[in-house]
Amino acid sequence: MTDFFKYQALGNDYVVIDPRYTGLPVTPESVRLVCDRHFGIGADGVLHGPLEEPRPGVPVPLALFNSDGSVCERSGNGLRMFALHLAEREPQAWAGGEPFTLRTTAGDSPVQILDAAAGIVQVGLGRPAFDAAALPLLDEDGTPAEGPTLSVPLTVGEHKLTVTALHNGNPHTVVPVAEPTPELARSLGPLIAGHARFPSRTNVTFLRVVSRELLEIEVYERGAGYALASGSSACAAASAARELGLCADRVEVSMPGGSVGVALDPDGSVTLTGESQQVATGVFAPPLRARLDRTQEAGR
Repeated sequence: MTDFFKYQALGNDYVVIDPRYTGLPVTPESVRLVCDRHFGIGADGVLHGPLEEPRPGVPVPLALFNSDGSVCERSGNGLRMFALHLAEREPQAWAGGEPFTLRTTAGDSPVQILDAAAGIVQVGLGRPAFDAAALPLLDEDGTPAEGPTLSVPLTVGEHKLTVTALHNGNPHTVVPVAEPTPELARSLGPLIAGHARFPSRTNVTFLRVVSRELLEIEVYERGAGYALASGSSACAAASAARELGLCADRVEVSMPGGSVGVALDPDGSVTLTGESQQVATGVFAPPLRARLDRTQEAGR
């Protein structure tokens, strides 16, 4: 019996709860406990799926959650980890290199396992929207903003920033800076993520353009906090930089946990390529399982 599978992609870690192996109901309360790094397994989020028996040629549905229990519409790293999970459980069906589709609340994402042994997986995140209504974004007076979201002025306390906001399955705000640091992400990140102009909150990426082929970022995620890496944030940084004319169509995005490759098509569609690996499988010990069961009772 296996209750959970844990994966990481450049230090961005998720716990997979596969209903084919465990009967644990996944709720915001159980997600928070599983992700707790002191009292649970510890992770940036939970991948729950497949939600239907997976069949080649049919989109495989899953649900994604941030460590605070909130829904994550789509995660570039999370999708790559879940694709690898499918391939490791049923290699004959999923590890052959043929593209297949994962389905989340943000829509369908094509994935392809390029090297199962090395954990190299490619995922398409589609074309982002640089539009205020898509985020959504409010004006300073609290009314809905309209139009494009390139180079938007944003006041955060004493900071007068110019940011680019976009939606690529999740809302992102990209902040060009001279030097992205963990300290900056931890201090300014939560203030931007919870800013009143972003009523749905936003992920925050601090960006330095090293060259047209290399970007450096630090990330603060709205539902998980400071992160060593984020696939969708790497794609958001590349999309914003390309829209601003600052980078090429293929870039390496460097994060504290490592680097990924991002390719941008002429229409703006984004493809993310990087490595991930399984780090653990396990069974919930009786005391933890009892606490998880109590979260179900408390949520009723």
